[in-house]
Amino acid sequence: MERTPVGIILNGVTGRMGYRQHLVRSLLTIRDQGGVPARDGSRIWPELTLVGRDAGRLAEIAERHGLSAYTTDLDAALADDAHQIYFDAQVTAAREKAIRAAIEAGKHVYTEKPLAEDFLASLELARLAAAKGVRNGVVQDKLFLPGLRKLKRLVDGGFFGRILSVRGEFGYWVFEGDWQAAQRPSWNYRAEDGGGITLDMFPHWHYVLEQIIAPVTAVTAVTATHIPERVDENGGHYRATADDAAYGIFELAGGIVAQINSSWAVRVHRDELVEFQVDGTHGSAVAGLRDCRIQHRGTTPMPVWNPDLPVTEPFRAQWQTVPDNGEHDNAFKVQWEAFLRHVVDDEPFPWDFLAGARGVQLAEAGLRSAREGRRVTIEEIPR
Repeated sequence: MERTPVGIILNGVTGRMGYRQHLVRSLLTIRDQGGVPARDGSRIWPELTLVGRDAGRLAEIAERHGLSAYTTDLDAALADDAHQIYFDAQVTAAREKAIRAAIEAGKHVYTEKPLAEDFLASLELARLAAAKGVRNGVVQDKLFLPGLRKLKRLVDGGFFGRILSVRGEFGYWVFEGDWQAAQRPSWNYRAEDGGGITLDMFPHWHYVLEQIIAPVTAVTAVTATHIPERVDENGGHYRATADDAAYGIFELAGGIVAQINSSWAVRVHRDELVEFQVDGTHGSAVAGLRDCRIQHRGTTPMPVWNPDLPVTEPFRAQWQTVPDNGEHDNAFKVQWEAFLRHVVDDEPFPWDFLAGARGVQLAEAGLRSAREGRRVTIEEIPR
């Protein structure tokens, strides 16, 4: 079958997300399946060039996966007309400069979130991309996870009646790095390197709430650095200058209230690492990464508060499991396929830089709320 080659620069592929989710589980898997079907009957074929700072690591990754193109010279890669797309999975602090250079070079840009370290910079990138006429997108992977797709199906089908509230729990214990190695890179805990759980996770919560439940209109947040000292990848002790926990109350359009706790200093006592409970007048649901359970008002039990007696009702057993009703592919891969069709066939792609900027706006508002101890309203961004 005829191929439509699309040259892609992958910057930051030596990192955890860039390598595992975007290279191995997305683009290489797309190649293994023969590409992405295009409108003209051909297959969109990703031609990959790996970019990073460590030539040795790039060479090792390229050899491991049968790739030949890699470089430490981003400017040269951007100057090559064989590349149509630039993708960024670098540390947050390095992202804005590289994306700006890619836009100026006329490349379509797809990037991990957050789009930039602050809202104004994110908005400038969105406006620059629009002015240059390049297609752009930000990773919003949670929307494509099976559990949240089931949740959206329930919302679209009117299952909840009037939605009242959302409760979210996210997090796990990230080891300090001394007696057990940390599961996250050390820059995540340094504010000067773009770290912090608010900047990392509030953009996620923004698009989950906005695109599944309702737009966010205000936020009240408390942040904390629960673990003040950690050990880095080289065994050196360092002071954690970024927040490792954020506790947010989000006011949504229509009077809906969402409460979401995010922490890298919490031990998991739930079925999945992230769970959202949505309560409505007609029913409730609890959605995680993969599963979703529901309880309709017609099957809601009538608990009676009596602390003098042991609980006898099997509360968890009183919920039903939402069926898959279809295949659910890797969330990152699904969005990559959509972006490739957006570039080649002009298919709609709503998860653009402006959507990414709104996520950074919420993170910035959350940090401001925590710093000033007050509620912060979210201003609408004109398109």
